[in-house]
Amino acid sequence: MIAPSGEKYWGRFGAAGLLAFDPERGILLQHRVSWSHFGGTWGLPGGALHAGERAIVGAVREAQEEAGVPDGSVRPRFTSVLDLDVWSYTTVIADVVRPFEPVISDPESVALEWVPVDEVDSRPLHPGFGSAWPVLRELLDVRPSLVVDGANVVGSVPDGWWKDRAGAATRLASRLDGLSVSAADLGVGGTTWFPEIALVVEGQARGITAPSSDADAEAPELLPAGGVSIVRAEAAGDDAIVTEVERRARAGQHVVAVTSDRELQSRVEAAGAAQIHSAGWLLDVLPQ
Repeated sequence: MIAPSGEKYWGRFGAAGLLAFDPERGILLQHRVSWSHFGGTWGLPGGALHAGERAIVGAVREAQEEAGVPDGSVRPRFTSVLDLDVWSYTTVIADVVRPFEPVISDPESVALEWVPVDEVDSRPLHPGFGSAWPVLRELLDVRPSLVVDGANVVGSVPDGWWKDRAGAATRLASRLDGLSVSAADLGVGGTTWFPEIALVVEGQARGITAPSSDADAEAPELLPAGGVSIVRAEAAGDDAIVTEVERRARAGQHVVAVTSDRELQSRVEAAGAAQIHSAGWLLDVLPQ
């Protein structure tokens, strides 16, 4: 694509790349063939998006075509978008959950290597990736999670939940599964995140089970993003929420608590919550 100012960009509908992160081996980098754009540099597997294709789908598709990334080997954690109005590039940062060896499967690569995080910037990097890498590297250590006060969220909408508390909690868990949240709402960098979610339930809702997500129907090669775990309060629900926030904060997670209970908000803040949102905020960001 050629912008009105004359700059050339690859991909009429934008482009996307996959930053696959393996904590044991580092980042999967592609050594670009000499005849390609900025040939001889190192960057991420990626390329042009198809019309109507989601960036997260296109990034994995391109990585499969260029580096043989196997189905179900990565789980998206967040995206970072460079938006130039006339063109955009989306970096999809994904955790490797099933280790694999990359395979050169098209003529665009001279080599594919797992490069330790501390050694990435010692390579001659593609200028676009090179400028984005310092921020992306810092965000690799960020792991947001939501701790949701299930009773408070369910009880904030007068939709008859009191007739079937377990059913209402189950519906909430299903809507939470794979939730994407803007970086601004989480108070972190990047563009969009797929946080881990802990749904704390009590009373009649304690018997519900976590939703079982299958891979994205549009992209079966992707493992589901995020995920919901059910935390069953054995006694007071507020105490269980505080304990879960404290546990996750101690593990180094960026914990966002969701409750409209003001007393509980003070308790979770003291327990280490980095951010607190109301039930209304969550209902606004949930898919309908």
